[in-house]
Amino acid sequence: MNLQLFLLLAYAVLLVALGLWVGRRVKTASGFFVAGRRLGPGLVFATVLAANIGAGSTVGAAGLGFRDGIAAWWWVGSAAIGTFLLAFWVGPRMWRIAQREDLHTVGDYLEWRYSAVVRGTVATLLWLGTLALLAAQFIAMASILAAVAGIPRLWGAAIAGVVMTAYFMAGGLLSSAWVNLVQLVVLVAGFAAALPMAISVAGGTGALAGTSPAPDYWHLWHGGASGWPYIPLLVPAFILSPGLIQKAYGARDEATVRRGVGLSAVALLLFAAAPPLLGIAARALTGAGGPQVDHPDLALPTLLAHHLPLHVGTLGLAAVLSAEISSADAILFMLSTSLSKDLYARFVHPGASEERLLRVARLAAVAGGLLAVVLAVVLPSVIGSLRIFYSLLGVSLFVPILGGIHLSRTRLGTREAMVAIVVGTAVLLGMRLSGSSVGIWTPELAALLASSIAVALLVLAWRR
Repeated sequence: MNLQLFLLLAYAVLLVALGLWVGRRVKTASGFFVAGRRLGPGLVFATVLAANIGAGSTVGAAGLGFRDGIAAWWWVGSAAIGTFLLAFWVGPRMWRIAQREDLHTVGDYLEWRYSAVVRGTVATLLWLGTLALLAAQFIAMASILAAVAGIPRLWGAAIAGVVMTAYFMAGGLLSSAWVNLVQLVVLVAGFAAALPMAISVAGGTGALAGTSPAPDYWHLWHGGASGWPYIPLLVPAFILSPGLIQKAYGARDEATVRRGVGLSAVALLLFAAAPPLLGIAARALTGAGGPQVDHPDLALPTLLAHHLPLHVGTLGLAAVLSAEISSADAILFMLSTSLSKDLYARFVHPGASEERLLRVARLAAVAGGLLAVVLAVVLPSVIGSLRIFYSLLGVSLFVPILGGIHLSRTRLGTREAMVAIVVGTAVLLGMRLSGSSVGIWTPELAALLASSIAVALLVLAWRR
């Protein structure tokens, strides 16, 4: 075992141990799902930011920078825009409703606002899509292990599954919040050390500016397949993500939601340029005769493992590992709550005790981890896996949540919500399967518009 691999595995074991230790304090379902609604601004900031910086924001965004150039900024930049809107628009309103009605999940809200049918439909769609999101984290961690020690993707994904589910299963949101705080410190230190070192090793800013495999490589608005089209894909997803909204549920008051989530949005904006620049540095080093990068997902791990000094590279790899694990626990959070609260407790065993519900939530996390390992072997890339989830998330929740907090039940009820979900999902899948986009109308943007128009027409027809 080489030194880097040993240090990374030791760090992972430390995180699991910390999560298990905190998890001893969690005895009820309320503690597991919303941490007793007692998180302060610091923990809300840490757990939301750590959840937002995951496989897509590190390995994926660096791979986009390696392939497409600086326009990859929009991947994390769009997430920051969505997080600002969550902090000052959707999050406080959802927290207020959750506090008043004692809601624990977004599914609880959907049933309270609409019906069990809407809750079950959305929970099923998102549970399936969330598996692809979790698989993306496993792919990213597997790419780290492949770059460091040549471990095949299957075994790398299996190791990721064990590490990422172990500490979350113990304590839910409370474990996640405290472990995320540790991960965030490592994440900031790792990228702060790795970015200037990578630019220096690549030959400085002049060498990076000279790296231009395509005419639009340094075009911020659009380059290659990256750029502004990430806005309709990612902004709605980061406003409406059940995992992020549920973290906001755990805040002790509305002001904490605004401060904690708002600060995480600022941090995302500051972080957004780092992964693309690291990917561009990897491209410059590849062109200068360094180790070849066979896949964009390997650009960042290869840079950290083979081009930087051992101590800086290992700290950077630990930072990326922190990002994948912290994001994975938010995803496992969605998987466990969707299956236990939104499906099992509502449709299978409505009278389930707190202990039984807690046990089902933990088993759901294990089952989701196992299925995601399988998908991590099958799906081609981090970004490809993430697109599946973000598309379904934005389309299925856009009208039900945003319409639900602004319109009365007489204007937007179960019928309208189901029409929005069905029409939006049908347009999204149709355009995705056909591989078609019309001008600026990406599948996500067209699906959001189609679902909104369908609901508006239905409301007008019903009034007449």
